[in-house]
Amino acid sequence: MKRRIALFLCIALVLCVLACGAPKTDNGKPTVICTIFPQYDFVRQIAGDRVNLVMLAKPGSEVHGFDPSLSEMSMILDCDLFVYVGGETDRWVDDLLHKNGRDLNAVALVDLCETVDEELAPGMQGEAEEKPETDEHVWTSPENAIRIVEGLTDALSALLPDETDAMRQNADAYKQKLLSLDSDFHAVMLDAKRTTVVFAERFPFRYFCDELGLSYYAALPGCSSNEEVSLSTVSFLIDRVKEERLPGVFTIEFSDGRIAKTIADATGCEVFELHSCHNVSREDFDAGVTYLDLMRRNLENLKKAVN
Repeated sequence: MKRRIALFLCIALVLCVLACGAPKTDNGKPTVICTIFPQYDFVRQIAGDRVNLVMLAKPGSEVHGFDPSLSEMSMILDCDLFVYVGGETDRWVDDLLHKNGRDLNAVALVDLCETVDEELAPGMQGEAEEKPETDEHVWTSPENAIRIVEGLTDALSALLPDETDAMRQNADAYKQKLLSLDSDFHAVMLDAKRTTVVFAERFPFRYFCDELGLSYYAALPGCSSNEEVSLSTVSFLIDRVKEERLPGVFTIEFSDGRIAKTIADATGCEVFELHSCHNVSREDFDAGVTYLDLMRRNLENLKKAVN
């Protein structure tokens, strides 16, 4: 309740700032703000330099539990298109968009895909009595990435009607690359010796695994706020690696890898990274790394894990 009151007060201050005239770019291009990396890169592929594109998450930062600053809320309320994920971790967006009296142009990724709830898989550490939440990580499935690109193309075309043909050509070319990526993932699974994977981490890959027919075990749900994993959970995952004779265990980006190393030491398996594309390192961001680049890395590590 205190957090909501504080947010309402911040929104009121932002509106005062906007009433006085928030700063705008002077290049005549509309401003598109994206909360995290996947939609930032999708918009970049579709619109190119036709928009002023901003990613709210700082490269290398943890995006769960993000709270916008006053200046960031001002930017959002004054932008031409706001793209966010939606779901429980973006509740602050609902407050910002719907409780300030402004009609904002916004797109949520979860509205562009068919969603499922997070599930508490066997052995996963979590609170079974909690009400299931929508799994927000829709972009991890290449099929969903295509749907998202289509939805964003519609939103960008409405924003820049004179550029519609060019942006749809960009989107069509990009979707062909996503289709090729998707085909390559399915080809890996067609030849796979195994269909079970183990994650020594939070698990943001429900859509990815569902699409590819992968069974999984994991330490924590995808949006878990837990920082410590119990010994019983680690022991359960060690047993799964041994019983399934898995060649490796997965960790995710920005992880310290402690749990994965413990499992690897106990079983003799390798440690592979599967990048959720939530965010990228500063080095990758500055180098212009893309969603496709990250997913191609995932493709190579998946090959190792299922063969």
